[in-house]
Amino acid sequence: MAHIGDLVAEMLAQYEVEVVFGMPGGQTAALHDGISRRNNRIRHVLMRDERNAAYAADGYARVTGKPGVCDVTVGPGANLLPAGFIEALNASIPMIGIVGDMPVDWLPLQDKGIASQGFDQLSFFKSCSKDAWLVPSVEALPELIRKAFRVATSPRPGPVALIIPHDIFDADWDEKQLPIMIDNRAVATPLLRSMPPAKDIADAARLIRQAKKPAIVCGGGVHGSSAADAVTAFADRLGGLAVSSLSGKGSVPETRDYAAGVLNPLGSWAAIELIKEADLIIWCGSKVSQNTGMNWTLPTPTQATITIDIDPLEHGRTFRPTVALLGDVRETISAVDTALGESLAGTHPEWDQRIAEIKAEGELQKASEIASDSVPISPPRVMNEIRLRLNEDDIIVSDASFAAGWIAGYIPATKPGRQFVFARGQGGLGYSVPGAIGVAAAKTEARIITVAGDGAFSYTIGELTTMAQNHQHVVNVVINNGRLGWIQLWQELFFSKNTQSAVLQDDNVNPGYAAAAQALGLKGILVEKPQDIGKALDEAFAYQGPSVVEVLIDDRATPIHSFKRRMREGGEDRPRPGTVYKLRDWKISPDLS
Repeated sequence: MAHIGDLVAEMLAQYEVEVVFGMPGGQTAALHDGISRRNNRIRHVLMRDERNAAYAADGYARVTGKPGVCDVTVGPGANLLPAGFIEALNASIPMIGIVGDMPVDWLPLQDKGIASQGFDQLSFFKSCSKDAWLVPSVEALPELIRKAFRVATSPRPGPVALIIPHDIFDADWDEKQLPIMIDNRAVATPLLRSMPPAKDIADAARLIRQAKKPAIVCGGGVHGSSAADAVTAFADRLGGLAVSSLSGKGSVPETRDYAAGVLNPLGSWAAIELIKEADLIIWCGSKVSQNTGMNWTLPTPTQATITIDIDPLEHGRTFRPTVALLGDVRETISAVDTALGESLAGTHPEWDQRIAEIKAEGELQKASEIASDSVPISPPRVMNEIRLRLNEDDIIVSDASFAAGWIAGYIPATKPGRQFVFARGQGGLGYSVPGAIGVAAAKTEARIITVAGDGAFSYTIGELTTMAQNHQHVVNVVINNGRLGWIQLWQELFFSKNTQSAVLQDDNVNPGYAAAAQALGLKGILVEKPQDIGKALDEAFAYQGPSVVEVLIDDRATPIHSFKRRMREGGEDRPRPGTVYKLRDWKISPDLS
């Protein structure tokens, strides 16, 4: 007789889940037993930390469009998932967490851990997921699994938690009495595609034809809809500017003349300068967050706006758009493109010239950083050396903080699609290594490159053993400045140049990340001089396994343009006591007519 762990594993396999990330426990042993009998269809990757299981599932989901699945046991396993859940929730990434629990009749004893490891897991996950369910019986389980996939993949995608008590997991399963059925629409996002009304499409096309300086801002929703090809085709005919959020990087190739890179305080200077001059902004699959909206200074009061989003609550969150297009990004942008009729490319020569001028100025600013022979090493020099060695199918996984800015500004997207994975839902340190494990598990033939500062890399160094155990071709580039770089500069610029708890190494402690990698079974290479970067990367890229390339970089380097300006000016710009930070006023976008 099979058990319920077999039912869960079989349903996951039928939903085309290839990999589950997590760590077993006594309460979930039945799941692992079920997976072990289906290793030709589904496998399990043992993570060293449950927090990283969620990040790995997140990375898997971003590059496949399928829900990433992670599993944890009750209590100490479960309470480590929220960091990854909140990242996925804020970034609209489909994920399913399978969570063990104590037997059903023990639930009254969960308070204060009276029953070992117990706590109110349902309320806990309700606060950090799209939804969560406690399975009440064996009979209810199949429908709740179907519901988990449906909710995780439906607009707007996100993480869900399915909490399965121990006695239900271990119960017998008679397939004749409890047959399996799945909904194959929920195998990947989006569950369903929808379109705005024809009038709204026509209004948007009219607004675009009237614009003299149109621009499109592409968010992570473009990739969530698998719409990069359609958005690129539209941008080619728009006759205007194209930029993206960090999550949207790759929506349009940044090698196009009209593409100006990532719109973010640590992104492209050209994107920041040019977007302010547009008279119409098309926000495509972007929630216009604090960073993409440049602290909500965008859109400006004179800019007309079109919003394209599957989530009705995004149309008017911080401004009322001129035209709101509620629908799937791919279907909607294609409909707008068709409604435009003739291409508008080349019909705004002054705008085209302005884009070219500002882009050229931005590239000139970056050239000296890229060419620098300074020691410690300039991070842009490192990024350019990576760029020179990338194949079209390589995937870059970024950690948070400055690493995201170095990647965004100095490694261009060369084709439509998700070649770059950024943890921007919450922006927590420590994403890149476990995220890359998930990406590599999905893209077994691809080469994965991660970039992380030493602070971020320290969070998840134990997962290097997971990479080694799974023989993954991942090149981990650690840009080591011995500091929490963003924090150090923030303290110096705004708090009387005091540096408190931002230093990661000193005369007594000097961590060696390449040496640690070598000890954990990876190839480790230390780079101290700029002329050695290329050789080290060549060696790591050629190695058929995971590696760590540790590069000692300048601790004063920053991709944040406002920080660079303040450092050039040499002045302190400390917020005055009593300063109040508030959201800018909600406003209505104008009509160009």
